[in-house]
Amino acid sequence: MEKKLFVISGCSGVGKGTVINEFMKKNSKDFILSVSCTTRSPRPGETDGINYFFLTKEEFEQNIKSDKFLEYAQFAENYYGTKKKYVQQKFEEGFNIILEIETQGAIQVKEKMPEAVLIFIAPPGVNTETGDISGALQELENRLRGRHTEDEQTIQKRLTQAKIELERAKRYDFIVVNDDVDNAVKEIEKIVKSHY
Repeated sequence: MEKKLFVISGCSGVGKGTVINEFMKKNSKDFILSVSCTTRSPRPGETDGINYFFLTKEEFEQNIKSDKFLEYAQFAENYYGTKKKYVQQKFEEGFNIILEIETQGAIQVKEKMPEAVLIFIAPPGVNTETGDISGALQELENRLRGRHTEDEQTIQKRLTQAKIELERAKRYDFIVVNDDVDNAVKEIEKIVKSHY
């Protein structure tokens, strides 16, 4: 049976990490979480090959020139990307792959691998029928403010980014609203089961 690549994205603060972790706990037999490459330095407790493949900027740029990436993007001076060879290897090992990346990279994946399934995790308030995102932005702002971890400038920056991401979400195959983690996981399970 052919293995599939499922790309999951979502706005900052939407809880996609929690949803993906819960999904993986229940489905680790058939799925593997993809490991991306990055040029940023490892944080305490991070291991090369488990959290990320840590590359120098020169190595990363050489890989770009050689067309080794399925997708890549640059954020805050650092590159992030997914190698084609890694994805192919995991398919050969018999896994479906969950790739957690931002929307810019997800759209690149869809262009190179049209059979990849894109799933966007949205905050409550997105009208999946009409595409209206105003309620979602309000919900996201409430969540970000409720965390009390970011200053005003950071919150505004994240909300601007969220608006861009919610617009890009219209190009995804599925939008899953995370109003409850268990429900969101069930929704994703339904989507993946219908595709493999």
